[in-house]
Amino acid sequence: MIYTDVLVIGSGLSGLFYALKTAQEYPEARITIVTKSDDDESNTKYAQGGLAVVTDFEKDSFEKHIEDTLRAGAGLSDPKVVEMVVKEGPQRVKEIIEWGARFDKNKNEVFDLGREGGHTENRIIHHKDVTGAEIERALLQTIKRQKNTRLFNHHYVIDLITEHHIPNEPFDKYHLNCYGAYVLDKRNQKIIKMTAKITLMATGGCGHVYKNTTNPLIATGDGIGLAHRAKARISNMQFIQFHPTAFYSNNRGQLNLISEAVRGFGAKLKTKDGKAFMHKYDEREELASRDIVSRAIDNEMKLKGDDYVCLDCRHLDRDRFFAHFPNIYEQCKEEGYDMFTDLVPVVPASHYLCGGIDVDEYGQSTIKNMFAVGECTNTGLHGANRLASNSLLEAAVYAHRAAVKTVQKLKEDNFNYTNLNKIPEWNQEGLNVNEEMVLLSYLRKELQNLMGDLVGIVRTNARLQMALQKEEEIYNSIKDIYKFSILSPQLSELRNLSSVAYLIITQSMEQKENKGAFYNKDLE
Repeated sequence: MIYTDVLVIGSGLSGLFYALKTAQEYPEARITIVTKSDDDESNTKYAQGGLAVVTDFEKDSFEKHIEDTLRAGAGLSDPKVVEMVVKEGPQRVKEIIEWGARFDKNKNEVFDLGREGGHTENRIIHHKDVTGAEIERALLQTIKRQKNTRLFNHHYVIDLITEHHIPNEPFDKYHLNCYGAYVLDKRNQKIIKMTAKITLMATGGCGHVYKNTTNPLIATGDGIGLAHRAKARISNMQFIQFHPTAFYSNNRGQLNLISEAVRGFGAKLKTKDGKAFMHKYDEREELASRDIVSRAIDNEMKLKGDDYVCLDCRHLDRDRFFAHFPNIYEQCKEEGYDMFTDLVPVVPASHYLCGGIDVDEYGQSTIKNMFAVGECTNTGLHGANRLASNSLLEAAVYAHRAAVKTVQKLKEDNFNYTNLNKIPEWNQEGLNVNEEMVLLSYLRKELQNLMGDLVGIVRTNARLQMALQKEEEIYNSIKDIYKFSILSPQLSELRNLSSVAYLIITQSMEQKENKGAFYNKDLE
């Protein structure tokens, strides 16, 4: 058993920023961070483009950033939340820099600002094309210097602990408290009871509910699956943002992302026969928002019967391009494509979830003492579609706010210690080790295929109805395996992916208007 004041689930920007702020503001607190893979393996690490924040107040302004965000959100963003995130952003970025993150500057020693789809001004700060990895590096180095924090990698959260785990404890399933989590130590194959006064969910996205995604393998919607089983309110799951330009591959799993900043730099989208097409869909052409570009590519592929379209960088300045995007260039070179001489094959892939666990302006979920920050949340910032590079900004602002509220609650110390002390150990007696991993692998592929084929960029009522039926069949198979098997990360991930798929499908069926990233042909 481990007892801690604060349990942080996830080690991306959201979790690390929150842990750092809490640790520094309240040194008496014991803070435990658990992550299911290596310390630095998170969606943050793969954020290429950068972080959107107003720094040039001569050409740019808070008002312009707010307007761009609201436009991308297609009328469903909360204006108060948008204003809060945009205006608090510069101070949070200042703290990230103080913790050691380095962002590119020009010869005048001011930020070398990039521009991406949906932005009307250059406002993206970046570290070449590996911005997320640079932020992750700086925060991890800083967190490891904190005396009141500890980080457990290769620890997988099985379930949140609420009243329904406590024997003979009456409870209202829609008004629960969180008391920590049951966590699988993957190396020792033991489930540990980790009790906590405050639990933060910072588990990232759910990209691997789809066959093609830009997300790392860890992005299996764990936080949303855990929160769903604990009866937290979850919204806007129908709004899945597909990144327009992932490197095309026949391989299943994480596809290499070709940053939107490459199009911001001047790259053009063309069909396989070399014809530009974005002018037919939006006056902003390649700089239109992601939902428009993704649907345009999807439509061109269907019209031509092609598996991909192409990104043309051949006309761009070679030296400047290589200075900005060295890693993207090398990734394409490893796949056999020289971006300065070849058209690069690209395809839309599931990228970012715009909805998730409902939280207030301090990241508090509908479960008492459970906060959530980052991509697993529905804050009201993104609405129906995320403005490019707003995600890292949102993570920092909400991590700070959740930390402020956490410190306040720790100082008030109004926690139910009686229930904390009643929580039993995890019982695995009578269960069998499931050696048939082929079953889990098969069900995962089936789930990903149905989501890609039936709940993709363009949806229909008939496809959604069929998806719901097939998801229920898969869910029942998972439930049967779960009843008799000792828990493994693979089984738990599959449970969470199934929950995420169910939420995406059902909330897509409830959506009666095409907005942002959501498009149903029957609603035209």
